[in-house]
Amino acid sequence: MSSADLLPAAVLRRKAVVYVRQSSQTQVQVNLESQRRQYDLVEEARRRGFQQVEVIDDDLGRSASGMVARPGFDRLVAWLCAGEVGAVLCFDASRLTGAETAIRPARRAALARVCRKRSLIFASRLGAVS
Repeated sequence: MSSADLLPAAVLRRKAVVYVRQSSQTQVQVNLESQRRQYDLVEEARRRGFQQVEVIDDDLGRSASGMVARPGFDRLVAWLCAGEVGAVLCFDASRLTGAETAIRPARRAALARVCRKRSLIFASRLGAVS
């Protein structure tokens, strides 16, 4: 691992959360490779130095349209607000928030403020964003 891959100690003291979600039961049953790749993010978190890694997969098969409860997402937000999370890893940011139209701009902005306040690292397959 290069020095560019090292994360601040304050971030590594908190847990990393891997958020696994697919939008429909059909995707859960058919897109097994996508599931595998999402679960593989646990190893990426460990490679980055996290000792405690939690997987939230309660929302598999649940749409982010706002019409269906997402208990996993709610738990993630609670952990974020409590300052327990150092990093969130997901395969694609849309797995976390849903389609751009599915999450209200105010909710998205509030989540971004929490992430900045808590010095959170957000990582997707496209890279990391502090």
